[in-house]
Amino acid sequence: MTRETKGGPLPDPHTLERRKGEARAWFETLQGEIHALFETLEDEAPQVAGAAAAGRFVREPWERTNHDGAPGGGGTMGLLHGRLFEKAGVHVSTVHGTFSEAFRGQIPGAAEDPRFWASGLSLIAHPWSPHVPTVHMNTRYVVTTRQWFGGGADLTPMLDRRRGQDHPDTVRFHAAFRDAYARHGALRDYAADKAWCDDYFSLPHRGEMRGVGGVFYDYHASGDFSADLAFTKEIGRTFMATYADIARRTMHEPWSEADREEQLVRRGRYVEFNLLYDRGTLFGLKTGGNVASILSSMPPTVRWP
Repeated sequence: MTRETKGGPLPDPHTLERRKGEARAWFETLQGEIHALFETLEDEAPQVAGAAAAGRFVREPWERTNHDGAPGGGGTMGLLHGRLFEKAGVHVSTVHGTFSEAFRGQIPGAAEDPRFWASGLSLIAHPWSPHVPTVHMNTRYVVTTRQWFGGGADLTPMLDRRRGQDHPDTVRFHAAFRDAYARHGALRDYAADKAWCDDYFSLPHRGEMRGVGGVFYDYHASGDFSADLAFTKEIGRTFMATYADIARRTMHEPWSEADREEQLVRRGRYVEFNLLYDRGTLFGLKTGGNVASILSSMPPTVRWP
């Protein structure tokens, strides 16, 4: 499977509707599981000066209107502010409609027919502690005149000593996803998707990566929908287990004002990437998505010195 593969052909309408339902059900299930996990981590975390008590997710449903005024689906935002996570967003959406004429040429299959359907989960977590890495994960299923899965996860440590590829947290994060890929045989090439992540989550104007990478894949359609969905589920479950382990081992480490200052500056790099380069942000804004949900990936406090 190469980066240039642009999804697979559509099955018959009945099969396609079943697939849409299975994908949507998984993303909504995963949202609930991550909400429960993050709330458990909140209960385990130490109190932070100036932070709230252990946080709980606030769920807010939203509805989308297509650019032509027709109903276009929607989703559920889940936002948490607590004592481990200064801000965490775990959202699901299922949207449909037509791409605008200006945007359809950028999406595989949309030039032939502008209709689309997409369902997915997106997650971003910005912890209070500079020792606990910021993390991002998303997975999705998209249907135009083609159909495919995409997504990935990446880690952004905030302190100098945690940025290197040889740090134990970085090694553990990469090893977990390497093993996850191995559990699915030759479905995807781990080394290629790791390199894709490094290439994608980079800041060309600064000549640096956003963090320490992870995995990134898109336009994935092997011809076996069940296998592809199982792989997508694996990404979500691997993220949960690995990040929870890292957070539990780092949340109790003491940190200084200098550490916090460095964290806020590094968060600025996160903002730069998401506003300048992230195609998920662009997709959401160009398709009339929920602006509050799309921009919830922005850290609550940031600094450019």
